[in-house]
Amino acid sequence: MKVLTIVSHPRRESLTFAITERFVQGLKDAGHEVEILDLYGEEFNPLLYEQDEPDWDDPNKTYSLRVHAEMERLKRNNGLAFIFPLWWYSLPAITKGYIDRVWNYGFAYGGARLPHKKVLWIPLVGETEASLKKRNFDTMISHYLNVGLAGYTGIPQSEVAFLYNTLAEDIENEDEIKKHYDSLFNRAYELGNTYSHSLTEK
Repeated sequence: MKVLTIVSHPRRESLTFAITERFVQGLKDAGHEVEILDLYGEEFNPLLYEQDEPDWDDPNKTYSLRVHAEMERLKRNNGLAFIFPLWWYSLPAITKGYIDRVWNYGFAYGGARLPHKKVLWIPLVGETEASLKKRNFDTMISHYLNVGLAGYTGIPQSEVAFLYNTLAEDIENEDEIKKHYDSLFNRAYELGNTYSHSLTEK
């Protein structure tokens, strides 16, 4: 598959990018082609102005050059992955702005559908799994991503793979901290390496 991997973090030396590197390596080792979109690095503007506002009477509206370029990028890939830190139990603003502008009317919905077989969402969660699940945030986030975004745009398979406790706040021993981060990197690699397994099983 050709997998467009969309990463959102303002710092290249962040854990988010380190996780992305392991995920991409897993994809490549499994024989997939990978294209990376670094939203901060490419200075994507998340603000939606009038030129990119949906026109319900015109599904063939001409959007901005940047939006059309991103639409073409989407069309040359048949798989998607989003890697991002979970901020306020949601997507970073730059990621949400990308979806607002690019997954637009007449392209991703409104008689049209995205051409991808699968999307994998990988949120990096600062807190523990138990903490996120305590108030059902995991269910809320998964429903929003799988149904509200992927389902609405016609992507037949959508999965959310939370990477928990990225701050390792409850781990004091340095060896245990290292083991914890190694487990996150191994999980990221596994997610890339098995990206298409659930597709072939169906």
